[in-house]
Amino acid sequence: MTHNNLFSALRAAFPADMSATAVETDEGLRYSWQDLDRATAMMANLLQSLDLPGGSRVAVQVEKSVEAMVLYLACLRAGCVFLPLNTAYQSAEIEYFIGNAEPAVVVCSGANFGWVSKIAFKAGTQHVFTLNDDRTGSLLERAAHHSDQHTPVSRQADDLAAILYTSGTTGRSKGAMLTHGNLLSNALTLKDYWGWTSTGGPDGRGDVLIHALPIFHVHGLFVAIHGALINGSKMIWMAKFDPKRVIARMKEATVFMGVPTLYVRMLAEPSLDKAAVRQMRLFIAGSAPLLIETFSEWQQRTGHTILERYGMSETAMLTSNPYAADPRYANQSERRGGTVGFPLPGVSLRVRGDDGQDMPVGEIGGIQVQGPNVFKGYWRMPEKTAEEFTTDGFFKTGDVGKVDERGYVTIVGRSKDLIISGGYNVYPAEIEGYINEMPGVAESAVIGVSHPDFGEVGVAVVIAKPGASLKPEAIVADLKAKLANFKIPKRCFVVPELPRNTMGKVQKNLLRDQYKNLFSA
Repeated sequence: MTHNNLFSALRAAFPADMSATAVETDEGLRYSWQDLDRATAMMANLLQSLDLPGGSRVAVQVEKSVEAMVLYLACLRAGCVFLPLNTAYQSAEIEYFIGNAEPAVVVCSGANFGWVSKIAFKAGTQHVFTLNDDRTGSLLERAAHHSDQHTPVSRQADDLAAILYTSGTTGRSKGAMLTHGNLLSNALTLKDYWGWTSTGGPDGRGDVLIHALPIFHVHGLFVAIHGALINGSKMIWMAKFDPKRVIARMKEATVFMGVPTLYVRMLAEPSLDKAAVRQMRLFIAGSAPLLIETFSEWQQRTGHTILERYGMSETAMLTSNPYAADPRYANQSERRGGTVGFPLPGVSLRVRGDDGQDMPVGEIGGIQVQGPNVFKGYWRMPEKTAEEFTTDGFFKTGDVGKVDERGYVTIVGRSKDLIISGGYNVYPAEIEGYINEMPGVAESAVIGVSHPDFGEVGVAVVIAKPGASLKPEAIVADLKAKLANFKIPKRCFVVPELPRNTMGKVQKNLLRDQYKNLFSA
């Protein structure tokens, strides 16, 4: 039986016409469904020819390419565990991941082969291949000698499909273990909830996805790629996000997924208007909070309402604003800015206080979740895994939020971002919301730093809009008129930019580090 292998489920959704285009790149290359099937077979046969032990990890740090996606699918097909690594990681980080995951195979770009192979061989990895974004490298050369026929390896729903290392803002990164069942359940749920279709669309074959995200992360690798493949939908594949090119391709597409920064960059393009998006069906945002201003401006410019959703490396997607009327929530269909919508079908979500009791409607607490998409645990960290699950099997997300009377979930921040000032809980997202609404403010981040009297106090770090002049004291004065005194940041700084990770999330740990000695004696 192979039906629990995620690859088999994706392969079963390929269209009857295997000669149709599955992926078209921004350089004009076309890959048919037949090409994907044959290429994944050859690569899976290569992996199997290496006689790897069961459950072997394949660690991959390469630039985005269709061949890199093929490698991911081949790992599933061959029953290996895929381990994607951010292309920004340097040698100390790679050394940690390879040491921790002990992969049997490492695949890197040719330019990095020298230092990556040294780390890998030292850690005991037997096989190191190269894969470049121009369809060259030893992986493809070796795979070319293998058969293009392959029977997917039988897998149980509970078998590991991938390990995703969390971005590690506190201490060492943890490897979230995701199973074939986790990923397949999420793909099928989203296919239904987001209304993916195989009819209509620009070419009559149904939905077409513009894929402009990195593929070492849940958003680009699982949500976007699985979404298209499980629906047999064509992808327009962009190696890098270019706002002008994305807008130009929208007339051939129906679905776009992006992080908030991508929407901000497209709004800066004069070519973005209602005519440019007339073929589009759905715009989805996630991976970082979408400012209400971006949400509203997109609505005015395009006539489309962005659908914001919420997920994590450990769980894939958890909640989503509705695409259509949701019968579980009185047929509500409104996509509400500033919220992440309802728990997805099959996901249980609750908000609990520090005492472990459920919080009343509208009250803030820790978000806990349970469902078929929730990961198996952290790789080789049984104590950490036990710590992060409640006795009744809910995963403590580390996110803080609330559920309103209509059932909409709002994320207020990470529990580690919570500021306890003079014994009072201060939620940075609440204060950021007020600052972001002030004239001339592009974005803000509020962090907690040590203080001799209050234990911790807030510090606001603000970016001005182009051409705007902001005065820190005026921002603080404005907040004093609106918020309780214990919530007011003790200092405010106007800076040219905020530190971000590759998914556009503000790295508050770096800001805390930068300002940690502000109030020390």
